[in-house]
Amino acid sequence: MVAGGYERAADLPLCNEHLDELSALATTYGFTVVAKEPCSIRAIDAALYFGKGKMEELREKADAIGADVIIFDEEISPNQQRNLEKLFKRPVIDRTELILEIFSQRAQTKEAMLQIELAKSRYQLPRLKRLWTHLSRQTAGAGGATKGAGERQIEIDRRLVRDRITRLSREIKEVQKHREMQRKARIRSGIPTFSIIGYTNVGKSTLLNALTQAEVLMEDKLFATLDTTTRKYALPNSQEILLIDTVGFIRKIPHTLVAAFKSTLEEAVYADILLHLVDINHPLAEEHAEATYAVLKELSPEDKPIITVLNKVDLLQNKSLIARFKLKYPRVVPISAKSGEGFDELLKMMMSIIKDFRTVVKVRIPQKDYSLVSLLMEEGRVIAQEYEENDVVLEVEIPSFLRHRVEKYIEDDSHCQHS
Repeated sequence: MVAGGYERAADLPLCNEHLDELSALATTYGFTVVAKEPCSIRAIDAALYFGKGKMEELREKADAIGADVIIFDEEISPNQQRNLEKLFKRPVIDRTELILEIFSQRAQTKEAMLQIELAKSRYQLPRLKRLWTHLSRQTAGAGGATKGAGERQIEIDRRLVRDRITRLSREIKEVQKHREMQRKARIRSGIPTFSIIGYTNVGKSTLLNALTQAEVLMEDKLFATLDTTTRKYALPNSQEILLIDTVGFIRKIPHTLVAAFKSTLEEAVYADILLHLVDINHPLAEEHAEATYAVLKELSPEDKPIITVLNKVDLLQNKSLIARFKLKYPRVVPISAKSGEGFDELLKMMMSIIKDFRTVVKVRIPQKDYSLVSLLMEEGRVIAQEYEENDVVLEVEIPSFLRHRVEKYIEDDSHCQHS
């Protein structure tokens, strides 16, 4: 059974859409959803989230239909989770725990496995007491001795989990060093990179396959892709580019996951240009687009060029939605990744944006702004470098969106060519 709350009657349709998404997540994990329960709530209850009366109603429904697990759309605290499991007498999980379990199922590379283990460890740390409730129930009549032993064991477990978090963080840093070397090699190659980003299950892998004839795993499931895939592709004007397929974004992405998967998610924003894919046929297309932009903002402060690609346009009944997107976002192309409709326009826009996406500048950076040197070396390709007194003089090819950061230090770029 999946359940979610809404405060005003006007919010009920949105609550139902969110429960549909939660049901899709549950199905992706392997559950069979037997009921969706939107609950009208007045205020959040500190002990039981929805309040005792509402939760008892839900328990009666769960008993009547034989639900094995209750899944809440909202994030519930460790204390609420313990109280709810006592009330329901069955496992209670929230959206965050469900997403963590799906990621755990689908992680394939070493980095993804380490990241999900780290996220799960951080999630479990404040919940260790819940894992020990079975001990106190089984030994309820044994007095305080067992309780004391349980408390001691929880402390030992906490220490073990903290040690595991430290070890995993260290291992992830090592894997990330290798990824960083690969990224720098891509920058040195001077080949423009496009990241295909978007809400989970919008057709990113389908688009990558259609453009490059690659065989990337395609499933009609949420989070089918957890690791980044990079493919080389030649545009119609023979310009070589790299296309990167990335992990899908999602509404209310758990903070433990954003932190643990930061390097995988950052792979998307390290690209020169972003292809933001939207399933235009989805009833929550606009909300999904906003959720993706929210995650992007959290990951990258830089304004990179974004092409908003409206996928599945062949299934769209209400064409006015395309006009709404065009009013909101600067570069919008409707396509069908399955049929190839709109590909010509998309490729034209990609070629047009590349023309001036990198620029060569000569800059003199004073000692007080040395952090800029690191940024230019990370994001750009150094052509020449020398030191004059306390200044660093660089001739460097950089993405055009960074030019405003160094404008005041540009010496003379009349000889520098756009590439």
